Amino acid sequence: MTLPFSTEEFRTRTKTVKSQMRARDVDILMVSDPGNIYWLTGIENWTFYVPQFVLVALDKEEPIWIGREIDVNGAKLSGWFDPENVYSYPEELIQKDGVHPSTFIGSIIKTLGYGTASIGYESDSYYFSVMSFDYLTKELDTAAFVDCNLMVNWARTIKTDAEFTYLHQASRIVEKAMNVAYERIEPGVRQCDVVAEIYKTQISPGPEFGGDLTAVCPLILVGENASTAHPIWNDDPFELGQTIALELGGARRRYTSALARTLHLGANAPEKLIETSKAVEEGLEQILTFLKAGVTGDEVHEIWNKTLAKYNLTKNSRIGYAQGIGFPPDWGEHTISLRKGEERPIDADTCIHIMIGMWMDGWGMEMSETVRVTTSGTECLTSFPREIYLKP
Repeated sequence: MTLPFSTEEFRTRTKTVKSQMRARDVDILMVSDPGNIYWLTGIENWTFYVPQFVLVALDKEEPIWIGREIDVNGAKLSGWFDPENVYSYPEELIQKDGVHPSTFIGSIIKTLGYGTASIGYESDSYYFSVMSFDYLTKELDTAAFVDCNLMVNWARTIKTDAEFTYLHQASRIVEKAMNVAYERIEPGVRQCDVVAEIYKTQISPGPEFGGDLTAVCPLILVGENASTAHPIWNDDPFELGQTIALELGGARRRYTSALARTLHLGANAPEKLIETSKAVEEGLEQILTFLKAGVTGDEVHEIWNKTLAKYNLTKNSRIGYAQGIGFPPDWGEHTISLRKGEERPIDADTCIHIMIGMWMDGWGMEMSETVRVTTSGTECLTSFPREIYLKP
């Protein structure tokens, strides 16, 4: 398999994580988040639904992968490190009452010499269950466990030019997907049929490069369902007079760019939709002008609130988050948020999805941009008309 990045870039990432481990007095770090595993190793196989870990050890130059027996070859083929650093647990431990792979994983860690080590773990990873942690700590009863949640997430927040190359390509994919949605949505056409065309475009956007499955499915907020943030499509047909909000993604080598827009079926959109969209577009432009390296999420949110106040509108939820590698069920990085109370300065070369959803009483709208933060401002990675699209 072709690695998504050079071996040197992977080595640099490993060194960055090790520096954070030293600061926390951690001997080894057990990484379970599939996005973090991919960032550290290049392994992107669908192996995360069962226990899977990558160990970063201070006394070893390369990471160690531990996973299911039938997935060993996949790890060897897709990881950048020496195949000798791949270990597995037996198949008979998969989804069986009374036993758990984490017991065997703990025994591997003992064999590697870390039975009494200080072990970091990701406490809020989607794919590290309570049961897994319980069996692991019982097997490693003389080790010290240290919560290192989001350590790797923060390490991967600042991105290289190579990563932004994928993000630019992902942006081209999501623009094409949004165009397809605009073209296909018509009165009488079913939601599911439009989603099928969106998926086709996300995965096969053109001859230049292909796309990946996005971490979040296409979100189509139709009519009354536009008053909520994350509805799933169904087989209802679109109707004349409906307002439809779309939140779509494009993914290239797992790097995701997202885009949200709103259209209305009919020549005359409701006045409240037009006025709200003016406020949102003005607020988004103010954010793009203000946001740069060194400002905080709290300051950005305050700029947004000042714009909304001019229109007698309010929005308490966050208006953006760090984005990059995406594995189901989320494409956010769980680090930077644009919201009240976020006082950490935002770094240059971070990627943020500025996502503004106005979910009102019985209707709603969305508008967003994926941006690269620079020392002097922002670079919009996505490019698509922002105004409400009226489709008679």
